[in-house]
Amino acid sequence: MKKVVFLLTAGLVVGGALTGAAEPLKTLQTGETNEQRAARIQWWRQARFGMFIHWGPVSLKETEISWSRANSNPKCPNNGPIPVEVYDNLYRRFHPVKFDARQWVALAREAGMKYMILTAKHCDGFLLWDSKVDDYNIMHTPFQRDVCGELVKAARREDMRIGWYFSPMDWRDADFRTDRNAAFLERMQGELGELLTNYGPIDILWFDHDGGEAMYDQANTYALVKQLQPHIIINNRLDLGVGNSNRQILSPFADYTTPEQIVGGYDDQTPWESCMTVSQRSQWSWGGPQDGVKSFETCLNMLIRCAGGDGNLLLNVGPTPSGEIAPEQADILRKMGAWLAKYGESIYGTRGGPFRPGRYGASTRKGKTIYLHIQRWADNVLTLPGIPTRIESGTVLTGGQVTVKQSDETIEISVPVADRDPIDTIVALKLDRQALEIAPVEAPAERPSLTTGRKAKASNVYQNNTQYSADKAVDGNLETRWASDAGVKSAWLEIDLGRPTVIGRAVIEQAYPELQRCRQYAIEYWQDGHWTACYRGENLGASVAVSFAPVTAQRVRLNIAEATDGPTLWEFSLFPPAADQRKNELYSQ
Repeated sequence: MKKVVFLLTAGLVVGGALTGAAEPLKTLQTGETNEQRAARIQWWRQARFGMFIHWGPVSLKETEISWSRANSNPKCPNNGPIPVEVYDNLYRRFHPVKFDARQWVALAREAGMKYMILTAKHCDGFLLWDSKVDDYNIMHTPFQRDVCGELVKAARREDMRIGWYFSPMDWRDADFRTDRNAAFLERMQGELGELLTNYGPIDILWFDHDGGEAMYDQANTYALVKQLQPHIIINNRLDLGVGNSNRQILSPFADYTTPEQIVGGYDDQTPWESCMTVSQRSQWSWGGPQDGVKSFETCLNMLIRCAGGDGNLLLNVGPTPSGEIAPEQADILRKMGAWLAKYGESIYGTRGGPFRPGRYGASTRKGKTIYLHIQRWADNVLTLPGIPTRIESGTVLTGGQVTVKQSDETIEISVPVADRDPIDTIVALKLDRQALEIAPVEAPAERPSLTTGRKAKASNVYQNNTQYSADKAVDGNLETRWASDAGVKSAWLEIDLGRPTVIGRAVIEQAYPELQRCRQYAIEYWQDGHWTACYRGENLGASVAVSFAPVTAQRVRLNIAEATDGPTLWEFSLFPPAADQRKNELYSQ
């Protein structure tokens, strides 16, 4: 280890007071008013979309960063398959000759992203900068170039905001979480000091946690950060320890929460950002050519749901060992950027609401406009709760016509089927007052599916496991699913509605649509001793809503005639025909 250049044993001044390592987190004083904090993080809240980059020597193994390293410290949670002596020497072969920071920044810009966060130091302790604290860094690889320095320079040239992911944990450090933790802290804070001193203004600091004891001398660590970068935005994870959630704020220095691999729930009070992956297998670092990518539809849905919940999306890529962002990952990002180039007004600079996200989609608002992101039409008309303002006009940003009917109790939105976008129909409602003045209202309730709670059976269930049984596709819960065995090329799911019932619409919500498993399918009903198709379709997406000529049936099935692999569904819903409600009730009697 080389000499530590930042020493904090005496404490530092924050907000005019001397802090100490033992000071309770909630009693720390930032010296900042709520208004000043809001102004400091305003650009970040308006940005809505950023790039996360997980990268390091582990990309040579195509396994997960840090977690694939075997355990050398019983106080740390990793227990991966790669022996320590192998993992810790990968840097000797790390030579990413195709790394070009300008290309990374250009791709982020093309994707419509407004900021970038690089894993300057992950939990394995490897440093992507020219450190004088620890020789385990990029300058001791065959590459011998300061990745952090080059990325900062390229980002500033393109007016791209830049931030560091910094793991306060170091699973490689034998002193971490031991009675020698003070020696670890000296090195950790020294590394952090380098990152926040050597590269000019840094916009974001993204700490991580591993569920273990948070022995990071938070008071002095925060003091160091704010002394060196007074305007930096800091996430919530430095404070998180045993039993804590990434959705908690435990000290006044934490600016936002960090739901991981899931879209956060609606929250317009505490800023938040969901970190999620492009990787089909949800791996953070490069997973090799077999890793694959999520579909554009899936990634776009992440962004829409985050913005609609009043949060940000930090979408991760894992560069290859050569230093490139793989073409399949780059292609998804460019598609996101092309969409944002057309419809970014409904994302950038907006706040979530006033209609909370639901199965219909989500809403955002800005100025005197509400943007409805309608991703699912359970009925031909979307019925929203009433709001205390007058809607002056409605337009379809994605093209076509819209009819808006407003009463004190409801708002009815209808768009002709031909004008509905298959992923997201965006309807802009112009109001006679500021949209942010409207209190959030619940998502519109949907008419219950005729299949919910009914008897179900399937041709195949994954390993005969009841967790994936047929009834999970009709339980009204999008967190459960029916699944079939790997390798199954066709399958069916049958529902008994209990009595003859008139049906005319269906909604199919496929699990993991990015896998593109279901190629040919039909909705069939039992009639005169055989199955008759009332609808045929191709290539199921994340959510497919279809209408067909009304039929009366008791037994209905979804027949997947062609699949690339075992089909799996979140939910299979049936509804009466879209017509007068009273008439539909008579149909089902």
